[in-house]
Amino acid sequence: MKYFFKGLKIISIFALLFIAVIIIFFGHRDIPLNELKAKYTNKASSFISMNGMDVHYRDEGDKADSLPLVLIHGTASSLHTFDAWADSLKKTNRVIRMDLPGYGLTGPFLNGDYTIENYTAFLKDFLAALGIKKCVLAGNSLGGQIAWNFSLEQPDMVEKLILIDAAGYRLSSRSVPIAFKLAQVPVFRKLLTFITPRFLVRSSVENVYFDKSKVTDSLVDRFFELALREGNRQAFVDRFKVSKDTSVFTNIKEIQQPTLILWGAEDLLIPVENAYKFQEDLQNDTLVILEKTGHTPMEESPLKSLEPVIDFLKN
Repeated sequence: MKYFFKGLKIISIFALLFIAVIIIFFGHRDIPLNELKAKYTNKASSFISMNGMDVHYRDEGDKADSLPLVLIHGTASSLHTFDAWADSLKKTNRVIRMDLPGYGLTGPFLNGDYTIENYTAFLKDFLAALGIKKCVLAGNSLGGQIAWNFSLEQPDMVEKLILIDAAGYRLSSRSVPIAFKLAQVPVFRKLLTFITPRFLVRSSVENVYFDKSKVTDSLVDRFFELALREGNRQAFVDRFKVSKDTSVFTNIKEIQQPTLILWGAEDLLIPVENAYKFQEDLQNDTLVILEKTGHTPMEESPLKSLEPVIDFLKN
């Protein structure tokens, strides 16, 4: 018994030393918001106060356009994922995008509620604050799920719908970013709120790209640094604690708006089979599959993915 406790003590010491080394090398403090604003805002950036949050958004293009295009990013991303699209579309359209609560510069929901219902309520309040009564709504991944749920809840506010590798159906992922996996394991959740290895961020970004060579250092820096905005790491793990309603997708059949379904053929997180599920359930849709493209076509293949969007908006 004496040797047992002695061995247990040695193991405990090594475990503590290991944790200390991890914290020393991979523990990161939050980056002050002013530093992040200096790097990740530009002259198009604005902030609007909503429910205790200062929501970061960009409203570009023709302000007289009565039917703006509203772009919604996915999990762990930010409005910057649509930079290339916005640069092109703002020449002919009014383009609005925001950092969703929990991501980017906006920071977390004060109530910690990361359900789709709360995100759709946020979107309604955001559009109302900007005086938007009707729009074309586009969303990627989580943003796509918010978009189609909003279209069901507020059909009069959505003229057309663009779903980009959208979430919503039951998933059978072929590969999941490691950060997503860790956020779903209770023992690792707390660690992720202060231990954020940069290589973990790079691996997670590469996981959703088909062409890994397009994952540049500056791209990884953006994901890494915005994750260190105060409250974002806690929001990230809180989002994965939300229980999923696995039956809500049955309501997709009720969507009436013309819909463009845009999908990366090599999406491993939400495989292309889900694109065909949307096509089967939606009554008025156009399906475009982009070869050699992963989960975020607007970021990985911006020019190729933008062509069907422009055609869809014109028609």
